[in-house]
Amino acid sequence: METPALEQLCIDTVRTLSMDAVQQAESGHPGTAMALAPLAYVLWQRHLRYNPTNPDWADRDRFVLSCGHACMLLYSALYLTGYDLTLDEIKQFRQWGTRTPGHSEHGVTPGVEATTGPLGQGTGNAVGMAIAEAQLATLFNRPGHQIVDHYTYFLASDGDLMEGISHEACSLAGHLKLGKLIGFYDDNHITIDGDTALAFSDDTAKRFEAYGWHVQRVADGNDLNALDQAIKNARQTPDAPSLIIVRTHIGWGSPHKQDTAEAHGAPLGVDEVKLTKQKLGWPTLEPFFVPDEALAQWRRARERGGRLEAEWRKKWDAYRKAHPDLAAELERRLAGGLPDGWDAALPAFGPKDAQATRAASGKVLNALAPKLPELIGGSADLAGSNNTDIKGGGPGRNIHFGVREHGMAAVVNGICLHQGFIPFCGTFLIFSDYMRPSIRLAALTHLRPIYIFTHDSIGLGEDGPTHQPIEQLSTLRAIPNMTVIRPADATEVVEAWRAAILHKNGPVALVLTRQKVSVVDRATYAPAAGLHRGGYVLADAPGGKPEIVLMGTGSEVELVLGAYEKLKADGRKPRAVSMPCLEFFATQPQSYRDSVLPPGVPRVAIEAAAPQSWYRWVGEHGTIVGIERFGASAPYQRIYQELGLTVERVVDAAQRLLATSRDPR
Repeated sequence: METPALEQLCIDTVRTLSMDAVQQAESGHPGTAMALAPLAYVLWQRHLRYNPTNPDWADRDRFVLSCGHACMLLYSALYLTGYDLTLDEIKQFRQWGTRTPGHSEHGVTPGVEATTGPLGQGTGNAVGMAIAEAQLATLFNRPGHQIVDHYTYFLASDGDLMEGISHEACSLAGHLKLGKLIGFYDDNHITIDGDTALAFSDDTAKRFEAYGWHVQRVADGNDLNALDQAIKNARQTPDAPSLIIVRTHIGWGSPHKQDTAEAHGAPLGVDEVKLTKQKLGWPTLEPFFVPDEALAQWRRARERGGRLEAEWRKKWDAYRKAHPDLAAELERRLAGGLPDGWDAALPAFGPKDAQATRAASGKVLNALAPKLPELIGGSADLAGSNNTDIKGGGPGRNIHFGVREHGMAAVVNGICLHQGFIPFCGTFLIFSDYMRPSIRLAALTHLRPIYIFTHDSIGLGEDGPTHQPIEQLSTLRAIPNMTVIRPADATEVVEAWRAAILHKNGPVALVLTRQKVSVVDRATYAPAAGLHRGGYVLADAPGGKPEIVLMGTGSEVELVLGAYEKLKADGRKPRAVSMPCLEFFATQPQSYRDSVLPPGVPRVAIEAAAPQSWYRWVGEHGTIVGIERFGASAPYQRIYQELGLTVERVVDAAQRLLATSRDPR
């Protein structure tokens, strides 16, 4: 039987666990968890639909802790409600190898829906989850069968709403009228530097109302009935996302640190923890004490969650009988499987089909789309340039993200996290810099968005150095678990898309040209399927024993082949190698890598970009023809000539190496 005293005990259990875990770790953020414990109790006990014994139940509500530094709030709720997370793991907060890291990580801790910590990211992820729910509901629900019907909740701090990404994502959410998206703003007036008044005087309510959100205020974050009613009101607003602004007091209950920055990002201190427990009327000073009656009350969530999922499964059984084909398709998509023949209609390109690789990508995307209905996405107001429109895609399939690259990337991560789609998004390669925090989190979380980055080099020409990428390829390749594919021609574009769809472990960037490039004659040179190994011999030396290796990516492969033919005509023994994906190549067996790049044979690499990616592959005595300056505004042919990215420069570099190298045989 719920009583006010029992509810307070449950709430204070979250507070004391959060204090104790941070104190034992000697690092962390106790204050926000202490302030928001009442909200966690109301949400997890009265509203959130979840099943602790099956964290992956398809129609569960999603909860995203955008302020990931407050993860002890989430860990406490997960442990107390009965997820597969133990009290011993709470005690090991922030320690090596535990499932309670310093910021919550999806795939590490059961029940954590998104990896958060960089502020604002979780807010964008929640928008993506709500988009995915709405789109799946449109596609699969039928009269009398609301099989996709869940809410997405997120919790944001002052910092989340200061970050620009929240503006981008929440503006889009309001535009799309995502009525099943409910956010909580922890209005505690404190950041690391002190009172938010130092740097923040926004009227947050008016800002979100301007976005088209339904906005409510809860004046006291300890008022359980007010919190409960606000959530009910939000759930009854189907045509707009909701923001509930909750006035809280960071470090609630701490006699000396409540409402101070000291409660934000450091342990309270042994003495202050003791005083706080005494002020709360806690029955013991023993660390990590969980009262039996509080645990029993929290653990009622297991029975409730099991009942909710069982009720849904009855609906699912009825749905499967009424709509077996739809049910099978939804099951396939949620499981991440690919349909038979998904790549059967991919286009073929020949030597007469010279075109920009971005144009070829648009054709491949539209060939895949009818076979892969889970492909969904769009661009940051550059659909015509990125060739990201799916023709005849139907409602919601082409997402108009607007000029919101950072928000777009976080939203796409949220769509991935929700499951049911293979999302993609596009912009110019130079603007991948705006997306980088979200790209990094996608790689960290092993998500599989596909990025379509066009206008990939100085080859975009007249727009000039503000738009011409130089360092972007190297910096993207430096992200662990990131895959960058820069196809040489339309035939490699086909294989790049095939590889991106098949890739399961991390994001893939397709890096594409603005300018036309020739299509390699595959009757003369090696098949483009070599792309799947990252690098392959495109044209070998007479007799198969090269004295020099020439390699490149993207549009520069044309220069590699030109230099190859010229050197061969001069009686030399060159090998031409296409290296569209350095990450794929790095995973190949050493024997294969040696067969493509024979040890001891000098190498020349060419790429219209910064050279950092290539030192590993050219070796100590190799040469890189790259760019270590910004570009210029001019027709691209002139820029290539002025910056020395020419056949003649590659030939000269090869001849210099040959003149100074000893015969490896």
